[in-house]
Amino acid sequence: MIVAIAMFLTFMITSISLYTYFVKNPLSISLKNTNSSNIANALIKYRDIIDRYYLGEVDENKLEEGAIKGYIEGLGDPYTEYISKEDMEDYLSDTMGNFVGIGIYMIQNTQYDKIQVLSTIKGSPAEKAGIQAGDIILNVDGVEYKASDMTTASNNIKGEEGTKVTVEVLRDNQNIKYEITREKVKVNQVEGKIISNNIGYIAFTSFDETTADDFKNKFQELNKQGIKSLIIDLRNNGGGIVDEALEIADFIADKDSVLLYEVDKNNTETVKKATKDPIINMPVVILTNENTASASEILAGALKDLGKAKIVGTKTYGKGVIQQILKLGDGSGIKITIEEYQTPNRNKINKIGIEPDEKVELPENLTNILNIEESQDTQLQKAIEMLK
Repeated sequence: MIVAIAMFLTFMITSISLYTYFVKNPLSISLKNTNSSNIANALIKYRDIIDRYYLGEVDENKLEEGAIKGYIEGLGDPYTEYISKEDMEDYLSDTMGNFVGIGIYMIQNTQYDKIQVLSTIKGSPAEKAGIQAGDIILNVDGVEYKASDMTTASNNIKGEEGTKVTVEVLRDNQNIKYEITREKVKVNQVEGKIISNNIGYIAFTSFDETTADDFKNKFQELNKQGIKSLIIDLRNNGGGIVDEALEIADFIADKDSVLLYEVDKNNTETVKKATKDPIINMPVVILTNENTASASEILAGALKDLGKAKIVGTKTYGKGVIQQILKLGDGSGIKITIEEYQTPNRNKINKIGIEPDEKVELPENLTNILNIEESQDTQLQKAIEMLK
């Protein structure tokens, strides 16, 4: 991906593009006996070399973990990864949307090979400290990180509630250092407002276990104020829990409409349909950009195909595969790609993306495309124009 986006608070839960995943319920499994003699023999040879020549001390646990991690990485799938026993609890809790950390979304800035702040979470320690969208992360507790070091950086930012972390950023050619106390943070706050001409606006940046309910409550709040149409802002939304996206689609689609097809390696197909009568019966426009990925593409693709929403903005990222977390008896596990999804019209999304109905680029002269004034937001203004 051109720009890999990651959210991290105590741990990196997803990268909005490259590492975004759909999390189904974690499944505990036992391993079958497999023929791994070739791998075992190769490892024995390299272990012999280590024993004969390596000067330092050998940590057996780290060797074993490194071998497993490398084996999984050999698949070449950016969404499949090994999860250690120590990280599994964080990994599972991260999908629930409540974290101990500083409360920022981040991207990999490939131009400068640095980690960049995409945005801060409302009410988070980072926002209160003064960190802003667009800040370049220079170091964390004095340690510098490249764009590719996202996971390591997030691991070093996580910590216990009440402890401190020092983050130094670059902003407008000025270095600024912040000492921030880690707190419990509600990650995905669904924001909503009325912008003009009785048009409602709802935005959120991921799908966690409460997103659908939060979305419904926010819509009902706006609906009581007399909105006649709705804008759903999915720009920079990296996805999350697939069922939450489907439930939001269910609020808008007709009952029994196909929302999603899921296809596994054996071409076994699972069809997801709307199960309830819609509660949103008004014109809907969805805003997307190149960082709209995974669950947000499911929502946008379903409503577009069903004729329930128009898409405005730029083409989405194109992450159309689903992961399952498998937990082993020793507490470790693997997040593994198990299915590909298709929209109601049988369109594949993976590595393709969703084309908007109205392609609208943001102005080239924006100084910070991560934090746009409403008056400069050409995509939002187009949506308003369409709904007037």
